[in-house]
Amino acid sequence: MLADSNIRRSLDEYIRRRIAEVPSETRQAHLNTSQVWKCQNEADFLYGYFVGRIEEGAMRYLLKATRASLGIYSDPFEIRAAIESHRKELYAAIKAALGMG
Repeated sequence: MLADSNIRRSLDEYIRRRIAEVPSETRQAHLNTSQVWKCQNEADFLYGYFVGRIEEGAMRYLLKATRASLGIYSDPFEIRAAIESHRKELYAAIKAALGMG
């Protein structure tokens, strides 16, 4: 499904928009649960949190974009791989929100 370059490009644009929103979402949410979830630090917890949020949003986005059943046209592993390809950008946004860099 993500072999279609238009859909892949559109998904990448969606992911970048969501990453740009991470600092404001982090400041508004005041998430400080890294100790509860046994993460190394708050940035690691937030990384997992936002990967999940972006993945969920990407699935909805793809449903609207393709107007098809998600099970037919997408693979969750492809969506996760697309998000993970923006790992450095996401970590930078999280660290900026936490004042770590």
